[in-house]
Amino acid sequence: MQHKATLIYNARILTPTGWIENGSLLIQNGLIAKIASYETILDEFAEAQDRMDACGQLLLPGFIDIHVHGGGGYDAMLGSVDHLQGMCRFHASNGTTSLLATTLTATNEEIIRALDCAAQSMKVEREPDGANLLGVHLEGPFLNKVRCGAQNPADLREPSIEEFEAFWSASQGTIKLMTIAPELNHAEEVIRHAVQKGVVISLGHTDADFETMQRAVEWGATQVTHLFNGMRPLHHREPGAVGGSLMLDQLAVEMICDGYHVHPSLIKWAFTVKPEGKVLLITDSMCAAGCPDGEYVLGKLPVIMNKGKVYLKQEDGTEGGLAGSSLTMIEALANTVAFTGMDIAEIIPALTLHPATQIGLQNTKGTIELGKDADLIIVNEHFQVCQTFVRGRRVYDREA
Repeated sequence: MQHKATLIYNARILTPTGWIENGSLLIQNGLIAKIASYETILDEFAEAQDRMDACGQLLLPGFIDIHVHGGGGYDAMLGSVDHLQGMCRFHASNGTTSLLATTLTATNEEIIRALDCAAQSMKVEREPDGANLLGVHLEGPFLNKVRCGAQNPADLREPSIEEFEAFWSASQGTIKLMTIAPELNHAEEVIRHAVQKGVVISLGHTDADFETMQRAVEWGATQVTHLFNGMRPLHHREPGAVGGSLMLDQLAVEMICDGYHVHPSLIKWAFTVKPEGKVLLITDSMCAAGCPDGEYVLGKLPVIMNKGKVYLKQEDGTEGGLAGSSLTMIEALANTVAFTGMDIAEIIPALTLHPATQIGLQNTKGTIELGKDADLIIVNEHFQVCQTFVRGRRVYDREA
């Protein structure tokens, strides 16, 4: 479907080669058609029918969240197209233009229902009104009970090619990413099988030692799920899963940068020790993100959100361990700037290009370049998202 050309001008545009001050960008048919300095606006952008003054604010590539369970009261596990679309709208208002709906450990039937719903939702042809659903991140059920965190231990089970195939069929091939504990029985054959299907393997909720992490890389694993959380910690005589995540350069690492899940100094350190392109910022947010403090449910587990922190609710009503987050991607960016002292331009790829590269979409998403999808956000000096564009269509306007 063709749309009228849209011009965004008077913007500070972040491109792979640096900032363009007083920049202008033309969107045509959902793609980035032209990028130029403000001085060329009359000559280069005469065809634009819709013009928007960015007022000198930042024009950035839209965020790509590859680990998100819900938000705005919506939950990816409920097997509801309305819930998937709702969470996509919520996260678009916080700068996310693409996401992977992320499952939780549950029964076979519950996971299959969620996967089928995601596949059906992706088939619906309609104008975007929120973040683009790129596919599914299958987190569970092939996880270790010793490191299950907020995953329901009653539903955890050993890896099985047969069960993976049932998930793959239900998802209609839309599983892009799978978290698995590599030390479990049959993990090797399931990892190798999934890799052959084109699934990115992320090691997580794992009690693996360093040697097992090394072997998992040989089997095809290329990623780590929420670094430091839900994994065997670093020890000077046994580097564990954390040590493997940091020392094995083949592994990209997710991080939840809310200041609760990972100490700010460790966030800064991870950026210094991992190679370029191997740090991925995620939210791991659940349905309570963007909602008032109170009691919620994560899968089948009762949780409490208090001042933005989400905890498991224990039998005596007190707060247990962390259970997902209420983080948004724009908050992750603001926090990481504060925690590390790095420039915005240095951090942005961890929310855009690097996750796009992990799931094989770097040629169409993740940077502001000619011919790429016009997935864009305008952000002000207070780290507030002012407008969000998905495939060239404005899906969020803070002033509206």
